[in-house]
Amino acid sequence: MKPVLMFTMKSCPYCKQALQWMDELSKENDQYSRVAVTIIDEDLQPDIAKQYDYYYVPTYFVDGVKLHEGVPTKDIVRNVFERSLENN
Repeated sequence: MKPVLMFTMKSCPYCKQALQWMDELSKENDQYSRVAVTIIDEDLQPDIAKQYDYYYVPTYFVDGVKLHEGVPTKDIVRNVFERSLENN
């Protein structure tokens, strides 16, 4: 399983939607609930956020590679989980 980093901001409505889809997908598929997602709030952890190249939240990195940035869909979130579960 590849590590997932998710960058968010508390004030971001798209981040809240993405988190809701993450919960829904984890309930729909047990494997998704095993994916370890580290959530970084860029307002609370700016030193970590500055180390990554992105402009919009939510942003997902899977194994250090930016997979999505900006307005998500449920399918995009599903793809993040799938990429995390892929074998190399």
